[in-house]
Amino acid sequence: MTDITAIAGVKEQNEDVFNEVVVKYSKLLWPIVAAVLKNVGNEQDVEECVADVFIDLWENPDKYDAERGTLKTWLCMVARCKAIDRYRVLQKHSTVPLEGAMMAGRMGMQDALLQAETKRELVAAVNALADVEKDILIRRYYYEQKPGEIAKALDMPLKQVKNHLYRSKQKLRKAISVC
Repeated sequence: MTDITAIAGVKEQNEDVFNEVVVKYSKLLWPIVAAVLKNVGNEQDVEECVADVFIDLWENPDKYDAERGTLKTWLCMVARCKAIDRYRVLQKHSTVPLEGAMMAGRMGMQDALLQAETKRELVAAVNALADVEKDILIRRYYYEQKPGEIAKALDMPLKQVKNHLYRSKQKLRKAISVC
């Protein structure tokens, strides 16, 4: 069944065509919605959200425009939007006791201090590396270059670049875990 025939059937309120669309796309929409709701919703919320997508299709099939994309893509976008809306609603209703909020605030400050200290230790450890190792690490993890690209740029064998990366990471682990 093509997108055009599916939409035509839905516009005519043909339940068989609609059920075929639901069966065809439900398994696709479920993980999209679940990914958005994973930290705030449960399985029921995901199921309701996916059902809302199909209800929207049944009630408003004219919203789909074949010139802008496939039915599959349109359903995925509607599912994502509905999941985001549901996420916002669920976030408003989730409450934390005042004591928990105060403790979380204190823990947030402690985490921030620990992160800042770890960052200082990491920068100091990176600065303590040899220039070649520092250059390779920066190219790999800051500029996100692949080891092959680094090897070409620095005119050295790929195996040597990989060895420098391995040894540098070992030195950094050791420097940070000691503190």
